[in-house]
Amino acid sequence: MNTGRSRNIDFRGAEDRTGIFKEPAEGPVSVSAPGPKGVGGSGLAGDDVVNRKHHGGDDQAVYAYAREDLDAWERELGRELPAGMFGENLTTRGLDITHARIGERWRIGPRLLLEVTSARIPCMTFQGKLGEPGWVKRFTQAGVPGAYLRVVEPGEIRGGDPITIEHRPDHDVTIALAFRAMTTERRLLPRLLEAGAAVHPELREWALKYIRDQEA
Repeated sequence: MNTGRSRNIDFRGAEDRTGIFKEPAEGPVSVSAPGPKGVGGSGLAGDDVVNRKHHGGDDQAVYAYAREDLDAWERELGRELPAGMFGENLTTRGLDITHARIGERWRIGPRLLLEVTSARIPCMTFQGKLGEPGWVKRFTQAGVPGAYLRVVEPGEIRGGDPITIEHRPDHDVTIALAFRAMTTERRLLPRLLEAGAAVHPELREWALKYIRDQEA
């Protein structure tokens, strides 16, 4: 469980402000729906989102990344990647996030219920934080993006809380498929509609626009 306050980052010779720097939080953290994108930030109390045009909001309230995937990147990059290094709020263990389905619901602790909405698209701020040349392209090619989640039922979360998959939809629209549709294989966009109301509203619009363009 990781949170962070906004801070300056030196990027391309200029300073910018970002909330991507996350560190493990001490004690319980309240998690709730932050409000619509553009207004609401992070779903975690004490966690900053600076660029609310592209980040945060109800459908991107929480970002999760698997410890196992961080470990794989550690081996590839030859450096330590502590929890929160990718800007994730939840660093999970024993959960296959890449193949989680849109609309899948996770119970964390006794009260908190989250729902998978979309994959994370890497940005240049992410590359600047990591300091790896060509990182956006490399991360995209790997196809292991982590998942955004919305808050269905608010609650508190503590480091070490168990995560239980409470509901798994019967479609096959996974984070891996959504990421490919969002980045390298736009022809897959219409398949995102199979996830119904659970899919991120922006992805729904992308899919519908793709269909309209193909029919024009």
